Amino acid sequence: MSKKDFILASASPHRLALLEQIGYAPKMVAPADIDESVKKGENPTAYVKRMALEKALKSASLNPNENILAGDTVVCVGSRILHKSKNDEEQTAVMKLVSGRSSRVISAICLISKDGKISQRCVESRVITKRLSDAEIKEYVDGHEWIGCCGYKIDGCFAGYVQKIIGSYTGIVGLPLFETQNLLRGIGVK
Repeated sequence: MSKKDFILASASPHRLALLEQIGYAPKMVAPADIDESVKKGENPTAYVKRMALEKALKSASLNPNENILAGDTVVCVGSRILHKSKNDEEQTAVMKLVSGRSSRVISAICLISKDGKISQRCVESRVITKRLSDAEIKEYVDGHEWIGCCGYKIDGCFAGYVQKIIGSYTGIVGLPLFETQNLLRGIGVK
């Protein structure tokens, strides 16, 4: 199978760009519209794995006999999941929360092969952010690069505030490439 023999069940331009970085180009991008609410008592890892699985299952139901790749990524501080901010005030609160702290970024991928086999991987990374001044927070928030991202956009201006990353950089961006490539190759997409 060619490196195009799958459907990407994600609207994220970051995931598509990451796949293209390693030579994979889905034959179609078909985002799955699902309820992304966190269930009561659900921890961040269980949540992100469930989201990737539900996106893949939804896309597979709409595209039978296709290989389906889906992913989901969340930023969390402790057990608190940081969702996409809706406005500058929410993003300011997020920046104050991650300032001078370590946040976890959990990225889950799910691959459903043409024959219905489901494979999942989950990668957790840590991002240690310097203590941010009020001026730095305002500058980042005013730049609006965080729009559409959970927590922050690591591959933008925010990178200048990151003291250390432990784990998968591409997982933090939105798709852990090592694990993704291994899953795709495992079903013959290479």
